[in-house]
Amino acid sequence: MKRRTFLKGGAVVGATTLVAAPAIAQGSPEIKWRLTSSFPKSLDTIYGTAQTFAKYVADATENKFQIQTFAAGEIVPGLQALDAVSTATVEIAQTPLYFYIGKEPALAYATGAPFGMNHRHQGSWWSFGGGAELCNEALKPFKAHAILCGNSGTQMGGWFRKEIKTPDDLKGLKFRIAGMGGHVLAKLGIVPQQIAGGEVYSALEKGSIDAAEFVGPYDDEKLGFYKVAKYYYFPGWWEGGAMLHMVVNEEKWSALPKQYQAILNQAGAAAGAWMIEKYDSVNPAALKRLVAGGAELRAFPQPVMEACYQATQDHLNEIAEKSPLFKKTKESHDAYMKEVLFYTQIAENYYDNYLLSKARKG
Repeated sequence: MKRRTFLKGGAVVGATTLVAAPAIAQGSPEIKWRLTSSFPKSLDTIYGTAQTFAKYVADATENKFQIQTFAAGEIVPGLQALDAVSTATVEIAQTPLYFYIGKEPALAYATGAPFGMNHRHQGSWWSFGGGAELCNEALKPFKAHAILCGNSGTQMGGWFRKEIKTPDDLKGLKFRIAGMGGHVLAKLGIVPQQIAGGEVYSALEKGSIDAAEFVGPYDDEKLGFYKVAKYYYFPGWWEGGAMLHMVVNEEKWSALPKQYQAILNQAGAAAGAWMIEKYDSVNPAALKRLVAGGAELRAFPQPVMEACYQATQDHLNEIAEKSPLFKKTKESHDAYMKEVLFYTQIAENYYDNYLLSKARKG
């Protein structure tokens, strides 16, 4: 039996906790919800996480709690998922909350700020560092409650039609990039474009954008970016680990029985683990196929990274001066990152780097 699976008969096996069968009383209500995702069905890992989440909830409640999943555009466009939850058009949505930083900049940290923490550290901050409380505070005006449900890991830097050698090469580029990273790159002359995943390829193919980032090799291969832009850059410093959430209408959340709330939290943890483990499984082979097919892998040059890092600090500090909630969230995030980086450099990073050195020699 695999880890983190949800058992029929009411037993819920999550990453760390267990909801036993007697917790699902015979008198528990039958509930049917609709879930809108910000992603197309073709992205079987991200969209598949929503389907996996819904299956776990159904299994744990003997089908008393059913969640029907809809891809981006089937109910509302991908960038309007939070709006659909706020207005109770749907009960729940799967979406990256940094899509909505124009409404509340602190939501950048709900997904991941530029030059922020990796996926493991983010999850720790969310659960033990106050991240969940801060991000849900930011969601209060939108009548929504967030459940952590997945992470992409550190993302790639995207596909470019031309090489990027210096910061000047960024000037004037129309770049599909979501979240705070686009605001930072605008300081360096890029013209950011926020486009939902299913619409990116056509924009790149038509030439209405010059570059595009999405997630990583597996999803990028499915979306076909390599066919119209050959330079594949890394890392996606604007998404050191992008958290994804199930965002629930607050009134609907509050009305749920406590055991159903617990099951949603456990389903989020288990489906989220499935997501990052799936990406770790499929990304290496996808990257090899992309390179074999002609993609030219490039690291952002150090001068470009330094310019982006400085522009990030300037931008985040400017927002913090204007928004008390953003400032509070930033300070919490940065303090936590400093602590976990101090620790992981001691054993884990040294160990990984040693193994990498052996792999390169081999």
